[in-house]
Amino acid sequence: MSATSVHATAQARSGALAAALCYFLWGLVPLYWRQLSDIHPVELIAHRHVWSLVFLLALIGVQGGFGDVRSALRSRRALARNLVSALFLTANWLVYVWGVNTGHVIETSLGYFLVPLVNVAAGRFVLHEHLRRAQWIAIGLAAAGVALMIFQLGRPPWIALVLAGTWGAYSLMRKQSTLGAITGLTLETLLLAPLAIGFLVWQHHTGEGALGRVDLRTHALVLSAGVITAIPLLLFAYGARRIRLSTLGLLQYLAPSVQLVLGIWIFHETFSRSRVFSFAFIWAALALYTADNVLASRDKSGASAGWRRSAPRRRRDSPPYRSHRDL
Repeated sequence: MSATSVHATAQARSGALAAALCYFLWGLVPLYWRQLSDIHPVELIAHRHVWSLVFLLALIGVQGGFGDVRSALRSRRALARNLVSALFLTANWLVYVWGVNTGHVIETSLGYFLVPLVNVAAGRFVLHEHLRRAQWIAIGLAAAGVALMIFQLGRPPWIALVLAGTWGAYSLMRKQSTLGAITGLTLETLLLAPLAIGFLVWQHHTGEGALGRVDLRTHALVLSAGVITAIPLLLFAYGARRIRLSTLGLLQYLAPSVQLVLGIWIFHETFSRSRVFSFAFIWAALALYTADNVLASRDKSGASAGWRRSAPRRRRDSPPYRSHRDL
């Protein structure tokens, strides 16, 4: 095996490990937020914005990336696009923290199980991408699972639907952005930081803020919000650049799976037989979607390899090919 192949294999292995660790940490995040359930979710999200910004600015300072942020701040289009994506991300965070801290961890896991299928639907109806038959069937199965849950609960699983919708919309905005992962997240956080800081100052002034009024352990947890947010995102950015998209798609189910286990075994939420049936439709949809992606990726790789094998090889003693400019 050549040195290049060994290096590529090592890169792919480290990328897969980073992505798996990222999704595993995202799956464990409910354990962190539950420790802060006595603090209002809006205040927690404000802290998350402020301390994430501090962490990201320090990181960009080390990397020397302030020029990219300044360039983005001078672009009205970049500001508008990232403001919208920041609002979607903030809504997702707020509903997620509220859901976790009010005993709906299983429903939050459902939301993130739905995200890949929401992304497929957005690709079709927003970006006008072509869908294969298996992808249409997967969307139909997921819709049937949600409809069954609505029938059983007597209401839409709005936490799951809002999480899937806001994260899908955020993913769509990030896909259309020209900014890198760290620069984009920094700009999004920076745009909403004045509101977050203003809210925290107001909370402290009215005597309702957590800082200065809680124990040392809770202070440490609140101030850790930036690290808890940024580290998985950095692991994701590292992994996404080094592994295939199909592998990344398989690994993303790790986070909601861990959340589901936490909801059942750690937080003792009810997982009735009727809810299992609803999840079964969605899991079947995800299995079909994943299998179709893997097969499509293999077909594409095989076709590319076959083309390279069948391409004519020029003899060393033959004259070089000439373009029309040489004639």
